[in-house]
Amino acid sequence: MQIQVYQGEREIASHNKLLGSFELTGIPPAPRGIPQIEVTFDIDANGIVHVTAKDKGTGKENTIRIQEGSGLSKEEIDRMIKDAEAHAEEDRKRREEADVRNQAETLVYQTEKFVKEQREAEGGSKVPEDTLNKVDAAVAEAKTALGGTDITAIKSAMEKLGQESQALGQAIYEATQAEAGAGQPGGGAAPGGGAGPGSADDVVDAEVVDDDRESK
Repeated sequence: MQIQVYQGEREIASHNKLLGSFELTGIPPAPRGIPQIEVTFDIDANGIVHVTAKDKGTGKENTIRIQEGSGLSKEEIDRMIKDAEAHAEEDRKRREEADVRNQAETLVYQTEKFVKEQREAEGGSKVPEDTLNKVDAAVAEAKTALGGTDITAIKSAMEKLGQESQALGQAIYEATQAEAGAGQPGGGAAPGGGAGPGSADDVVDAEVVDDDRESK
């Protein structure tokens, strides 16, 4: 994994100055979104910046030292601040587009993984195949949208995929609840239409005792 360190005022990394980069190695292969990398910055008394990246899972870490003077001058900083102000709306839109793409790609990955697990589950999926096929179609639509540049289309496809994913989750929940209820003794109605043990139709013999009369 490559760690890049930038200095600047723009929201898009490529519009800032690259101060240095280093590799974090020794991280075992893992599904997307699982590795957690902690990056810390420390500036010592001499103005040297120490950037450390650490994988929380393995404890592997690496550090880069950025010497004083390798950054931006005051004039460059002032210029970049003005550039950032002038391109604020442009940067905001590009950042929003990047965020939408990342969210859509993550949703597609997680949904595909979930559907695959359902189909490969022991005993088969808890929901009908046509329900899974609807999710597959929404995934395909999202992938097509991600292949283009229309952010509105990506948002729309992501919203549809989210709805289909929620519907799938609800169907699985209901199927699981139905299985649990069917497996419990007395889970259904009592024979003859009664409500089961303790219903209002039961007849109970009882003796009423007057406490005041007994005490006399």
